Amino acid sequence: MTTYKDNIVEDFHGTKVADPYRWLEDPDSDRSQDWSKQAMEQCDTYFSDATTREVDRKRLEELWNYPKYFVPKKVKDILFYQKNDGLQNQAILYKKINDTDEVLIDPNTLSDDGTVAMTGFSISNDAKYIAYATSTHGSDWQEIRIRDIHTGEDLEDVIKHVKFTNTAWAPDNSGFYYARFPEPGSVSKEDESNYNRVYFHKIGHSQSEDTLIHEQPEDKELMFSPLISADEKYLLLYVMLGTATENRFYIKKLNGEENLVKLLDDQDAEYEYITNENNIFYFKTNLDAPNGKVIAIDTDNPTRENWTDIISEQEDVIDHVEYMDGKFIVALLHDAHHQIHIFNKSGEYSQSVELPVLGSLTNVTKSKEDHELYFGITSFLNPTTVYTYNLQKEKLTITFESELPIDTGEFETNQVFYTSKDGTKVPMFLTHKKGLELDGQNPVILYGYGGFNISMSPTFNPAILRWLEKGGVYAVANLRGGTEYGEEWHRAGMLENKQNVFDDFISAGEWLIESRYTDKGKLSIMGGSNGGLLVAACMVQRPDLFGAVICRVPVIDMLRYHKFTIGRYWIPEYGSADNPEQFPFLYSYSPLHNIKEGEKYPPTLIATAESDDRVVPAHSKKFAATLWEKADPNSTVILRLESKAGHGLGKPTSKVIDEWVDFYAFLDKELN
Repeated sequence: MTTYKDNIVEDFHGTKVADPYRWLEDPDSDRSQDWSKQAMEQCDTYFSDATTREVDRKRLEELWNYPKYFVPKKVKDILFYQKNDGLQNQAILYKKINDTDEVLIDPNTLSDDGTVAMTGFSISNDAKYIAYATSTHGSDWQEIRIRDIHTGEDLEDVIKHVKFTNTAWAPDNSGFYYARFPEPGSVSKEDESNYNRVYFHKIGHSQSEDTLIHEQPEDKELMFSPLISADEKYLLLYVMLGTATENRFYIKKLNGEENLVKLLDDQDAEYEYITNENNIFYFKTNLDAPNGKVIAIDTDNPTRENWTDIISEQEDVIDHVEYMDGKFIVALLHDAHHQIHIFNKSGEYSQSVELPVLGSLTNVTKSKEDHELYFGITSFLNPTTVYTYNLQKEKLTITFESELPIDTGEFETNQVFYTSKDGTKVPMFLTHKKGLELDGQNPVILYGYGGFNISMSPTFNPAILRWLEKGGVYAVANLRGGTEYGEEWHRAGMLENKQNVFDDFISAGEWLIESRYTDKGKLSIMGGSNGGLLVAACMVQRPDLFGAVICRVPVIDMLRYHKFTIGRYWIPEYGSADNPEQFPFLYSYSPLHNIKEGEKYPPTLIATAESDDRVVPAHSKKFAATLWEKADPNSTVILRLESKAGHGLGKPTSKVIDEWVDFYAFLDKELN
């Protein structure tokens, strides 16, 4: 595809860098729209002769057609839970009263094509109202509405200009606290995701009447997340700078004229509020404890020498902590899967909760009224099963369970450990048919992420069952950059250490080949967002190693990523090319800037969405344009541009299935 080139050259601390496709950053220009139309036509032509699409679509719809349950929340003896019957575009929120289930919110009625999603909800303490957020076409921008739980009717209240916020109901249920960004047009375009402020919205009033609770214009890049303390005496604020692991924490008494107190303001570690008893606050933190610990802070004597360790750092990572009935319920990550241990109030180990499968916790909620804990467990071969654990009876029961349209007993998951380039031992999960023959001829999808302190613990995806049926192997590598082994593991894969993540992933591919699971022609790699950066960088660095690449909503231009929408949030993880000390390592691996002239790259499918306002599609478009220009003409490069979709938030089931149909058509063609 012939593409216009600009003669833009930018000077980065003495290094001249050309940016010939910068015009693709403007999606609304005629030239950019014409180019996108051509790319979509080229994509359609590529898939037009795919022979497996209809068979795959039919089977994927069958595999997806099972009830999917989400972890419920119980308030005033009403159980609120989400369920997708199977092929519904969006899950429905139900309320269960006295064994009677009623629809409370059905997002499928909010649009004809399922592209309006409910992205979160919060229930008032008296279970009279629910505040719920919606997103259109996958945008991070949301609107919050309030529904009367008993009548099922929405109030007139509408909250706009919000993203990444929760709603924290006041103890008297008169309204809720939330955080919002400036109204568009009131600040410059680049500041529309700055100047986050905390407001109180009173039920029945317009947003213009909301009370400003807190702002810090001198630190315009800070974001706030409000919540109410367990004893309902304090307003609490998480204070964050982008996606940095480290956060601040502020408190304010609700009954009184006391000012807000910046209890933890150094941003030197992660602090996750657990509970408090009057002025004694309990936090999970990784301060001087990379695997995490639980501490107590007396807010009347908050200096560090008065802090108390309650649960010391463990051999495994403390992933999450709840407090109930005088006990700490601790979710530990052991080699990238979860275990639950219970400690008493003094921090002494009490017992474990025996989990039925080796897998991941999907969420945890608790009911104050009946001493019950709700959580979901999933694995590569088991969809989320929701359990109730009664702390007083020490009894685990199933609350919701799905029946799959397939017997997964013919498949198995094993965990292996391989050695990365620098000698680091890295875990990897392998899922495939039982009795798999190690003849080097099995098609493999190698998946990874490696960043932002996010662990790749076992997760169920019905699309993968289709791959297993086809005889494929699904491999998930637990790369550095995640939280599988705590903050040290995370830091070993961020900023100047980012190359470790690519080395880990490349070594995973080499191990799969050496161990006779597959060969280079049958090894595909897949990742999305930061994982899209991962597979793009590995493809550019080792084009000889892979048979196919699926690069989803990727971060590609590492010199300019922070200039788009919320890209600046990721500077703590990646660094910034504006910093002369950080530019060299960003430039060294930036996929856009390391494409070699005349190189034969493996077949590559780049998938993005026109409404993605988190990782803008310009990343994918500039990557495709540069590959089309520079790569060996025999290199297959396909750009899949999706409309009415974003980064993945709330994507309707129909679009998810469409995407996987194309992924498998691509792999069937390119892996033979």
